[in-house]
Amino acid sequence: MKLYNWQFAPNCRRVRMFVIEKGLNLPAIEEVIGSGLRLLPQYIEKWPHAVVPMLELDDGTRIAEAAAICRYFEDEHPEPRLMGRTSVEKGVIEMWERRGYDELLVGTGEVFRNSHPEFVDRGLAGTKDPVPQIPGLIERGKGRVRRHYAKLEDQLRDNRYVAGKAFSFADITTLCAMDFAIAVDMPIPKTSPATQRWYEEISSRPSAKQSL
Repeated sequence: MKLYNWQFAPNCRRVRMFVIEKGLNLPAIEEVIGSGLRLLPQYIEKWPHAVVPMLELDDGTRIAEAAAICRYFEDEHPEPRLMGRTSVEKGVIEMWERRGYDELLVGTGEVFRNSHPEFVDRGLAGTKDPVPQIPGLIERGKGRVRRHYAKLEDQLRDNRYVAGKAFSFADITTLCAMDFAIAVDMPIPKTSPATQRWYEEISSRPSAKQSL
């Protein structure tokens, strides 16, 4: 089993943190980023979808997309449950996990890809075709991040974890997205004490530290 990885990428970190929380050893990791923050040609030849992470099983099966890889590990190693036990738990966790991804992570990605000089012709992931940066998406991305911070603060005032009483995949995605946002100069607002409390607690978990 091998995990194709970019150490900085939040989606790759989501998988690493998930696996560590399961108490499993990480698969063999192969870094696939070369100069100019570009995927190595040999990786694109192997995986034309041109995204990371990608998990290659011993039988040659390939699974991409962080959530899909984490679902594989959840089903193969059910305990501890990170995606819920009951139908309600599963629904609430997936709802908040998707919010963390769609709003915080993708919003930060819009800012990063449309402002970083190494991505001038790569405004969209997963394609070999040149895609120009769109400056207007920078402000749109910042707005998505601000709105998610506000939504998250409301949720965390009454809940220890993002999806309620138990640590879950929603916390993993939100932390990885938040550290990405902080790295792109969009820190937790000073008016969000509940989010800051949550961030300090989740960041102190061994999986959060070991997945960096």
